Amino acid sequence: MSDTTGLTKDAGWELGVRTTVAAPIDAVWEFLLGAGLPVWLGEIDALPEEKGAAYSTADGVSGTIRSRTDGLRVRLTWRPSDWPHDSTLQLTVKSAATGTTIGFHHEHLADREERRMMLGHWKNVAAALDAHFAAG
Repeated sequence: MSDTTGLTKDAGWELGVRTTVAAPIDAVWEFLLGAGLPVWLGEIDALPEEKGAAYSTADGVSGTIRSRTDGLRVRLTWRPSDWPHDSTLQLTVKSAATGTTIGFHHEHLADREERRMMLGHWKNVAAALDAHFAAG
């Protein structure tokens, strides 16, 4: 593996994690932006819909909405309370032959170590989403 895996010219360090769940896209989107928010974003009542709106979670993640297209994607800045910088997180959903593919794309990470840490985090989130949809 290259020492620069995940390093881009324009977005710094980045990563992508995807999982496909056996559920229709509408149900997946409704879960992700409703009862499932704590699974991927953190404890929060609701994610604002308006571009530029700020959000913060009970566990200290904060940011602003960059864009939101219901049933397709939400793009936001993502900054845990212990980070000195913003990163950009994009959540997407896409119909797949066996259900819906959920994708996380995280960019503007500080360095290789932060990328490694966040790759583990998003893989855990994907596993939690897999478990939720497998159970229900």
